[in-house]
Amino acid sequence: MKQFVALARVSSREQEREGFSLEVQEDALKRYATQAGGEIVKLYRIAETASKGDERKTFRELVNYAKKNAGILDGLLFYKVDRAARNLFDYVELERLESEYDLPFISVSQPTENTPAGRMMRRTLANMASFYTEQQSVDVREGLSRRVQEGWFVNRGPYGYRNIRKDGRGMVEIDPIPADNVRRIFHLFAWDHHTLDTLVEKLTAEGRQFRPSMPKFPRSSVHNILKDRAYIGEIEFRGEWYPGKHEPLIDRATWNRVQALLGGHVYQSHALTYAGDIIQCGHCGHPITGEQKTKKTKAGERFYNYYRCTYYNVAGHPRTRVTEADLDGQVLAVFDKMRIEDEGVRDWFRMVLASQTRDAQADSRAQRAELTRQESLLVQQQDRLLNMRLSEDIDQETFARKHTEFRDRLSSVKLQLDVLDRSHDEMAELASKVFELSQTLRQQWLTADYAAKRRILEIVFLNCRLEDASLVPTMRKPFDVVAEGLISQQSRDGGI
Repeated sequence: MKQFVALARVSSREQEREGFSLEVQEDALKRYATQAGGEIVKLYRIAETASKGDERKTFRELVNYAKKNAGILDGLLFYKVDRAARNLFDYVELERLESEYDLPFISVSQPTENTPAGRMMRRTLANMASFYTEQQSVDVREGLSRRVQEGWFVNRGPYGYRNIRKDGRGMVEIDPIPADNVRRIFHLFAWDHHTLDTLVEKLTAEGRQFRPSMPKFPRSSVHNILKDRAYIGEIEFRGEWYPGKHEPLIDRATWNRVQALLGGHVYQSHALTYAGDIIQCGHCGHPITGEQKTKKTKAGERFYNYYRCTYYNVAGHPRTRVTEADLDGQVLAVFDKMRIEDEGVRDWFRMVLASQTRDAQADSRAQRAELTRQESLLVQQQDRLLNMRLSEDIDQETFARKHTEFRDRLSSVKLQLDVLDRSHDEMAELASKVFELSQTLRQQWLTADYAAKRRILEIVFLNCRLEDASLVPTMRKPFDVVAEGLISQQSRDGGI
């Protein structure tokens, strides 16, 4: 009994509707094998939904199987020549199986003989199929490029929009509830001092749902939303952004502020109080990271935050984990040591803060001068780019890409200048408030969120180590003096 290997392939839904479905091809292949007095011992299928990688993998499996079992096989079955391979390179592989391994190429609906004339006919059909595939790819790319130039998405619209058809064309319109979620996400992150974690918690507390099938907002999805330029009216195509015709959800000022706050940092899965380079391991010096564990109780689920070294699982490393409650207790003990009762000491502390403020002002002036220089340079580059476009020294695509780049860089520099104008006063005011509230830092800490706690730690601590389960902070000046005690009994006249 003869044995055959067969391949059925559909590359588009249009081909399936035209009568070339996998089922039609499989029936024809099996019928041919039966009529030839044999059977199909291995049947490979490539559906229209298969990716190029999956299709390539299946084809390579067919070739390898045929080579390995060439001694017992009687031929390779295909429905048509253009169903056998996507391109001429693959077709050559099949011809090599015929010439080098004596495995006949059999097209059941386009029979040809294994003669020079028959092979020429097959090659002509393969050439026509390859030309059709390549031309179709060119037509698709040009069609997508035209859609982008006209200001429309080439794929599904992002979260906050829904796809519709209008006058026979695919477009997007605002999806009211998701769009309101997007606006709220940007507003909370831009103006309410939220981290990604507290932002997700806030959305949940407000009763907002990401999707009916996934009520809670995934942290990664919130991060992607905050980075998506589609919400300011642009469309991404091949790594570049172009003006779109859809209605923006976010104004440019809010967008720029969010990008400045994100600061281009790499997305991190944890942003807890003591994670993210706040503390180093006393054993190996690597950062301490956080993890949240969920425990089920009779009252429901409870969440616990633990902290450990990032090299916790390395052989020989102490397997120490500390709860957030333990670290909070140690931080509160430090704050308790910072209480100052003497009014004279308070005046001296204010004087030290004012001195540090003057030093910071000098740094701010230097930063402002550099940013002003960058702003002037970018304006000049924009002018030169426009002149090059007017003289047709560069094409429209290059102009659009560089114009977007210069515009965003200029917006970033202007935003940094605005932040710089306020940052010194804000930091000085924050330091003053920390001092003035030193007597109540315990209460402030207990009611603060993750972001506020991290700011307090960054202001008070220069660095911090975790020795076994003990927190060993190095205090910033002059907080170190406050924590150690300002009044020395051995000073002259009992003074400071």
